[in-house]
Amino acid sequence: MKKKFKKYIGQLHLWFGLACGTIIFLLGITGCILAFEVELKELLHQDKLFVEPESNSQPLPLSRSLEVANQSLGEDIKAQRLYVSSDPQRSVIAVNYTADPNPIGIWYWDSMVHYLHVYIDPYTAKVLDKEDETFEFFYFVEWLHYSLLLKTEIGQPIIGYATLIFVFLLFSGLILWWPNNKKAFKARTWFQWKSTTKWKRKNYDLHNILGFYAMFLVIFIALTGLMWAFTWFNDGVVWFANGGNTMEKETVKVESTYASPGTMDPLDVAHQYLKTNFPRAKTYHVRIPRDTVGTIETYVDYTNNTRDAYLQFDQFSGQLLHAGGQWEDKTNGEKILALNYDIHVGAIGGLVGKTMAFFLSLFAASLPVTGFLIWYGRTFKKVTQRTNQLKGPVVLHESS
Repeated sequence: MKKKFKKYIGQLHLWFGLACGTIIFLLGITGCILAFEVELKELLHQDKLFVEPESNSQPLPLSRSLEVANQSLGEDIKAQRLYVSSDPQRSVIAVNYTADPNPIGIWYWDSMVHYLHVYIDPYTAKVLDKEDETFEFFYFVEWLHYSLLLKTEIGQPIIGYATLIFVFLLFSGLILWWPNNKKAFKARTWFQWKSTTKWKRKNYDLHNILGFYAMFLVIFIALTGLMWAFTWFNDGVVWFANGGNTMEKETVKVESTYASPGTMDPLDVAHQYLKTNFPRAKTYHVRIPRDTVGTIETYVDYTNNTRDAYLQFDQFSGQLLHAGGQWEDKTNGEKILALNYDIHVGAIGGLVGKTMAFFLSLFAASLPVTGFLIWYGRTFKKVTQRTNQLKGPVVLHESS
């Protein structure tokens, strides 16, 4: 029974691996890049991400950066979001994302018109760069990792089910690897390569021994990815973290009320409030209202992608209308959701965490390759042996 069970598990492991190997490889390679996305961007785009202010110079009001951004974008296009860093040597980034729904398109870019970014020096209001980043390299990698460049409703389920299968492959691989005795256990947990060890054996050990040591951390990364792929999985994690309670809260809806403008631009009032009350934040995300009742929506980030607080300001007066989502007010489920991205890419552990995520992603990408080579080597060997048996022995006839 034990042999039959392992045989069935081995067959499922093989066919699921062959079916999803390419997707798993792509997720692993793109995951390596995304682990150091921030650092790579800063290295490659220093000219537009960083500024060198003169000594004792003060940044211009944020409203001035918005004005310059809108002038640069043109009459019919306005900035929708601003990314403002607390770092005095960072540029202000204005963004306009415009999409046009395409019901028959299958690729993500079938619906996108443009994804414009304007980089502005906050001290001189000089436009450092203006670029349509629709096909920018890191954006391309993000969507390849997120949905295989397909529309979200098409690509996300594919990624999700491939990730579920990958988790099964890791557990089934552990079952196939599990030794029968202590002597075999020692042999399967340590590389015993010699100068005479052939590449097939080395490849086999890379697949199995590294798989044993890394599988639980790789599974952890995979599970954080599943929180984006499936609503039921995301809700389940939140429910479990909250001790059996969902995250449903009463929605707070606030609107701007027209009033005569004051002496200070409302956007600058909101920005000053953020700087005063959240001085240790890394980035302030500011959404510009699109109509006369909309508010200035702001998010406060303390890491690369963790939104710690959500505040809304009146677009006419800059008055604070609503503040919520601060860390101490979040439930355990909300905290997990807020940290999920940083956990997924290892950013929660700083440079060490990102390095671990990089190598774990690289290992995940290697599993389909080493697994395929194991299968191919065994299959090719069997075919060669069968061919030689059919040919039979070669008989040499002496010439008369």
